[in-house]
Amino acid sequence: MTFNDNARVGGNSAKRRGGTVAAVGGGAVGLGAIAVLLISLFTGTDLTGLLGEGGAPAEPQTGGERIANCETGQDANRNDDCRLAAASLNIDQFWAQTVEGYREPQLIIVDGSTSTQCGTASNATGPFYCPPEETVYVDPTFFALLREQFDTTAGPLAQLYVLAHEYGHHVQNLIGVMDQHPNNGTGPASNGVRTELQADCFAGAWVADAEDQVDENGTPYLERPTSQQITDALAAAASVGDDHIQAESGGAVNPESWTHGSSEQRQRWFDAGRAGGVNACDTFSVPADSL
Repeated sequence: MTFNDNARVGGNSAKRRGGTVAAVGGGAVGLGAIAVLLISLFTGTDLTGLLGEGGAPAEPQTGGERIANCETGQDANRNDDCRLAAASLNIDQFWAQTVEGYREPQLIIVDGSTSTQCGTASNATGPFYCPPEETVYVDPTFFALLREQFDTTAGPLAQLYVLAHEYGHHVQNLIGVMDQHPNNGTGPASNGVRTELQADCFAGAWVADAEDQVDENGTPYLERPTSQQITDALAAAASVGDDHIQAESGGAVNPESWTHGSSEQRQRWFDAGRAGGVNACDTFSVPADSL
C-alpha cells in the first residue's frame, strides 16, 4: 500500500533495537534453512536453534531508539523501517475503534538481532509477536531475504500484511483467544492453524478499512490499495502456507504436521477479512472440512 506523501507519521512509538548480525549456517541461507525461517514466520517462536546457532538464550534487551527520518508518508514510502513504523499508527487506530479497551503493542524494528522473552528476534526467526511482552518484532531485512530466495516480491502491502498479521495475534492475546483455544498439536484443523488463519483474516479486515484511518490533521495515512498490491499480499500469504513450505523444502506435503494452514486457506481467510470484516473471522466455529 502507498502512504499519502503528506500524512504525518512521526507520532509512532516504534523503536529500533539490536545490532548483532544474525548469521545462518555461516553464509548464504539455503532452501532448507529458508523452510525453517518460514515455519518460524508468524509463530511467535524462536527456531534459530534448528539452524545451528545454539547457546543459552540471552536475557531480553530493553530500550531502543526512535526510527530516524520517519515523519511523513513520503518517508514511509521510501524506507521499509519507516513504512512499518508508520503503519503501526494506522493499525492501532483501526483496532482501537474495533476492540473496546484496546492496548497498543510495542513495535520493535530489529537491527540484526535482539533478545526477547520469546527467544531471539532476527531475520532468521521472521516477524513474530511475543505475548508476555505484548510486543511485535520485525527485522525488515527478512523481506529482502524472501525476495531473493523464495520467489515472492514482498512489496509494500505484503510487508504490511505481515505486520497486520502480527498485530492480529496481539488482538487475540487481548481478547482471550489464546487462552480459550490453547495449542492442541498440529494438523489442518488444529487450534494453531485456526489461530493463524484468524490472524490472516484480521489482517484482511484491516486492509479493507486502512484508507479510512487518518492522522491528526485528518489526512488519510494510506491510499486505496491497487489490485497489484492485493495480488502481492495474497502471494505473500501463499508463500507461507504449510503445503508450499513443505513442497519447496523438498519434503512430502503432510497436512498432519501443519501449524499455519495451506496456501489456499491463508489466501482465502485473508480475503474473508477483506470482504466481511472482523465479524467474518471466527475460524474456531468452522467445521474442519470447511476450514
